[in-house]
Amino acid sequence: MPETDVLSPGELRALGAWMDRQGLPGGPVEDLAPIAGGTQNLMFSFRCGGRAYVLRSGPRHRRARSNDVLRREMRVLAALSGTAVPHPELIAACPDETVLPGAVFYLMEPVDGFNATLELPEPHATRPALRHEMGLAMADALAALGSVGHEEVGLADFGRPHGFLERQVPRWLAELDSYAGHEGYPGPDIPGVPAVAEWLASHVPRQWTPGILHGDYHLANVLFSREDAAVAAIVDWEMSTIGDPLLDLGWLLATWPGTRPMLGWTGLATAGDLATEEEIVARYADHSGRDTSAIAWYAVLACFKLGIVLEGTHARACAGKAPRSTGDRLHAATVSLFEQALDRIARA
Repeated sequence: MPETDVLSPGELRALGAWMDRQGLPGGPVEDLAPIAGGTQNLMFSFRCGGRAYVLRSGPRHRRARSNDVLRREMRVLAALSGTAVPHPELIAACPDETVLPGAVFYLMEPVDGFNATLELPEPHATRPALRHEMGLAMADALAALGSVGHEEVGLADFGRPHGFLERQVPRWLAELDSYAGHEGYPGPDIPGVPAVAEWLASHVPRQWTPGILHGDYHLANVLFSREDAAVAAIVDWEMSTIGDPLLDLGWLLATWPGTRPMLGWTGLATAGDLATEEEIVARYADHSGRDTSAIAWYAVLACFKLGIVLEGTHARACAGKAPRSTGDRLHAATVSLFEQALDRIARA
């Protein structure tokens, strides 16, 4: 992919030729524009042959697994076709790295929706009941995802559910240890890591049912309908796997702005009149049929895992591989997440 926010003329020709081979409407690529968002991946909207598309590919500076992650996204979006899960419809996927040199990509249908951490349009801005329902709608969408039989939709080998929960603490402690390899990183100044890790390891739920896990389910990774409170699409599937879907619910609680600020979000996050955690859990339980009695454990695990993920950007920033201001902001979020985890443990 190019180092700029547009595709080069040669890449546009290659894209058009590839689309011709897929049997998609022909013609020049028109109205190409980057789509801004919280992801490091690149997205562009464009039109071709009278049809609108969104192209998604890896970041400008790809990491070792960038293309593999995008291939997994392609696979899970294809598997969700025809289900009740709101998601961007996959049009065509290119797992081949030679069409756009070095980069895999896929095309999806545009979603008519809005990111509620960036804006809050009408009628949502002036209707408290609608804002309250938005959190419950996120629980509904998550329940729909958890109800999909992963084996039935061809994802039997998409993850390793056996021992999934038991692996989480050692897996993410190892990730945290790996940040020492970043030059200039002073080490994790994160109060509470040992205590949270010990509590999680000693309270692992023994009974759970595997399913598709989004892996990063929060307010910024859904698009809402412009007409009502419904979730129009769950987006950014790069952390998806087969695991315990209740971790997605815990992730939603850990990041839910109804009870705490998160990452400088605006829009719905600062509007008020939001559903409570208790209401979200009850709605999910009603619609999913899953046992949510251990939800405090999943929320603590979400704080633990997300905090370590965000600390990785802080480590890269110390090494000059990310903006220092971003690294400092995400380190503060990590500390806040571990404080939240300790608070949840105290109340469990």
